[in-house]
Amino acid sequence: MSCWAFLGPAGTHTEEALFSLGVAEMEPRACTSIGEVFAAVASGACVHGVVPIENSIEGSVNETLDALAFEHDLHVTGEFVRDIHHSLLAAPGVALGDVTVVASKPEATAQCRGWIAAHLPGRPVVAANSTAEAVQRAVAEPGVAAIGTALAADLYGARVLQGSVEDHPGNQTRFVTIGRGLGQRTGRDKTSLALFLHEDKPGALLMILSEFAYGQVNLTKIQSRPTKKQLGEYMFFIDLEGHVDDAEVALALDCLRLKLREVIVLGSYPRAR
Repeated sequence: MSCWAFLGPAGTHTEEALFSLGVAEMEPRACTSIGEVFAAVASGACVHGVVPIENSIEGSVNETLDALAFEHDLHVTGEFVRDIHHSLLAAPGVALGDVTVVASKPEATAQCRGWIAAHLPGRPVVAANSTAEAVQRAVAEPGVAAIGTALAADLYGARVLQGSVEDHPGNQTRFVTIGRGLGQRTGRDKTSLALFLHEDKPGALLMILSEFAYGQVNLTKIQSRPTKKQLGEYMFFIDLEGHVDDAEVALALDCLRLKLREVIVLGSYPRAR
């Protein structure tokens, strides 16, 4: 039986995503943060982990990106996309007009920002480590409402005040599995990279993009992030179609290694269908 770490406690969107994989002989382990998921896999306590990496409304989950690039020698081993529907939950007997505080993971409340402003104006929004943790607080503290899952309502005895409070009906989150090692080439792959410049100079980004353009490698995402060394110093995250063993991808990476300070392959894995 293999151990799988996920952002918990029970009842989070990540737990729902984990079980959607349909892995047999799984031992799920709830973690209190994304960082703890990475630590559990890095230490060998778990073989795999599941974390969110990107949302269609709010963009990248920077905690996941930073853990991959700066904190752990782990790889993305797979990806999958889930529709995300948020509910407003509270303790039994609490009505919408009784709500004084809204709690949830910051990414979740951001996805419901417009609904909260329209239906709960003036209520402070406070952060929790996860949507399920917010639901636990809401049940324990009447007056606190949580943005969470219907599953969490069932698990913790909360009342669903309103379903589907996300601002956009097409709300989706891309989740990734993490572990060690690069996947085998399947012919329908994606590769994730972290690229670090020697120095910031005119044309640096154009130089990176040109190497992929020459090889006709399609990029699906590019994002800059601070290197955490000094103000104004940035690196790039890139997702591309293809596997590191594809000739055109391998050539582009070899050329970039001659021109950049560091090229880190964060994963080469089957694309989500």
